[in-house]
Amino acid sequence: MTISNTNKESSEDYLEAILSLSLEKKEVRATDIVKYLNFTKPSVSVALKKLKEKKLIEINPKNFISLTDEGLKIASSTYERHLIISRFFTTIGVSEEIALQDACKIEHDLHQETYLKLKEYLEKKLGIICK
Repeated sequence: MTISNTNKESSEDYLEAILSLSLEKKEVRATDIVKYLNFTKPSVSVALKKLKEKKLIEINPKNFISLTDEGLKIASSTYERHLIISRFFTTIGVSEEIALQDACKIEHDLHQETYLKLKEYLEKKLGIICK
């Protein structure tokens, strides 16, 4: 399933947040996402409903949220882009805080060709493993 361009960035942010939280905790709830993204509970609820309708997440009877296979695929790709872009920025001397902020801003819009060349540069020219 593909995400429409209008909702792409928002959906990717939510999926990436769920992935990040699931790496830290065993169970993820909507309140965790509210705190993590610093969004309101109503906006998170609306977004989760849309992600569930698109079959990108599942919410069990105890309200624990998990990524479907397709949701995990999108979240993992977004998360990897975020890490690689921020790693590149810190490599050229940008502070970690600003590198993370800037990576979040451009991870959704960076062309795939540019992203792959950036990843290749880090791996081949600088010897930084990007996995």
